[in-house]
Amino acid sequence: MSESKSKFLIPAVGAAVVVVVGVSIAAYTYLKGPSGGSSDALGSAKLVPSTALMAAYITTDPQAWAKLQQFGTPEAQKLVAKNLEDFNQQMFSDGNVSYEKDIKPWVGGVMIAVLPPNPVKPAQFNAPSGTPNVPKNVQQEPNILIVVGIKDKLSALNFANKLKSQKGVKLQESDYQGEKIVETTQNDKPTYSVVLNNSHLVLAPEKQAVEKAIDTFKGQSSFASKEGASSTLKGVDVKNSLAQIYVPDYAGMVQQLVAGNPQAKQLPPQSLAQLKQIKSVVAGLGVDDAGLRLKAIANLDPQLNKFQYQSSPGNIVGQFPADTFALISGNGISRGWEALVEQSKDYPEMKQALEQARGQVKIANIDLDKDIFGWMNGEFAFGAIPSNQGVLANVGFGGALVFDTSDRKTAEATFTKLDTLAKTQRINVANRNIGGKDVTEWQIPQQGALLAHGWLDQDTVFVALGGPIADAVSDRKNSSLNNSDTFKAVTGSLQKPNGGYFYLDMDKTKTVPLINSFISSNADTITILNSIRGFGITATSADKSTSQLEMLLALKPSAK
Repeated sequence: MSESKSKFLIPAVGAAVVVVVGVSIAAYTYLKGPSGGSSDALGSAKLVPSTALMAAYITTDPQAWAKLQQFGTPEAQKLVAKNLEDFNQQMFSDGNVSYEKDIKPWVGGVMIAVLPPNPVKPAQFNAPSGTPNVPKNVQQEPNILIVVGIKDKLSALNFANKLKSQKGVKLQESDYQGEKIVETTQNDKPTYSVVLNNSHLVLAPEKQAVEKAIDTFKGQSSFASKEGASSTLKGVDVKNSLAQIYVPDYAGMVQQLVAGNPQAKQLPPQSLAQLKQIKSVVAGLGVDDAGLRLKAIANLDPQLNKFQYQSSPGNIVGQFPADTFALISGNGISRGWEALVEQSKDYPEMKQALEQARGQVKIANIDLDKDIFGWMNGEFAFGAIPSNQGVLANVGFGGALVFDTSDRKTAEATFTKLDTLAKTQRINVANRNIGGKDVTEWQIPQQGALLAHGWLDQDTVFVALGGPIADAVSDRKNSSLNNSDTFKAVTGSLQKPNGGYFYLDMDKTKTVPLINSFISSNADTITILNSIRGFGITATSADKSTSQLEMLLALKPSAK
């Protein structure tokens, strides 16, 4: 590359670009949507060292990002626009640089790679004269490398010249293997960068990371040259892909990140063995007619994977009323418990905790393995249902657990033991008929039922927290959850068959206030939450070598 060509992008690699391009590009394009990119993931990965622990590729395809413009309430869109404007003013204090005019025209796809942490260097603190400095460990900064595709050199040159004139920007050049590395310092924070092959801008907060990228460009092994990289870097199939994430060695990544953090505890051999069950992970984020969708695929070691996946029929969702605003469902708690017990043999602390739990319930003549988990061999679900009556008046909602079982005899014996235990605590245990079903309630004077349980059919038992919830589950006069419009919208497009659902209805009038009561939310947060219709997650596993997770953030359509 000629000297003139190498210099024309020099100022474009300051700290402002690192943040604007590498971090805020996704947020900004929520409303604006950047222009298309000429650099694909595979091309960018050829400049990333093979030692990279993970990488993420953010596309700048205008058609993909334009899909986001069909979502969001007017209030949310105004909020995002204001925050982006404030961010632009903070990044470029003199106000003559903007993303829309100066960065968007030349930026192609962006790859962000995480490299192994550099060796920990002891930090020195100031001490009185004559006193030896005492080293202390400090947590390392992430070792990040950013590769930005350049799709319009003239626009990049214009931005370079404009950024160079910014107050407080200092530039210093050095040579490495015939390539010009530029140190750009702004607000006392240096950033190192290089333009490679006139097609990519490579930048990082550490000079060593840029040098490694140059080594890769000169012929050393790259992230793209890893075994299976060509197929992995194609990513996950999602519509209008916005970003893809690649983790070629999951256990190795976690191990190195922990080893590089002096404040983190080292992984015990048992934990490392668990991590090695996951060989690699690839994930993709896209946008479709329902909202933002994330799919992640984990490649597993079938020899180490002890979990026996079984799909869930999904019928149990029909046992909940339509106003259920949160649900977790699955299949085979008993199998999960057996796997946990087997796993505890290699973990002394876990084994001790299980033995303590067994001992605590044994006092009530209950066998934890047999009487509690043993009969939970079918589909199950836990749901949160709104109610402001009785003991739930102050909380605003209650919960219901529903289990399918093939061992009704053991389940009935367990509930009999629990009822007997409740009576010894001076709780009134009484029977009540609800919608033709025999329900047992644990009643508290002047407050009503604290807990209730009963059989919905021959094989399905429920436990309700709060008397009103027992009524809602036992005597459903209205539609069930699986027929509600919101549940269909949030989960209807998720992969089937699956292992169960996590479902959250954000459209319910009580959901956002309940979330606000558990976390510290401000008006801006509530505005964003009000743009979300619901959230759904499910997982599938074709065999012991592969597991797939799918998440949907269902968004409300924007007003036209």
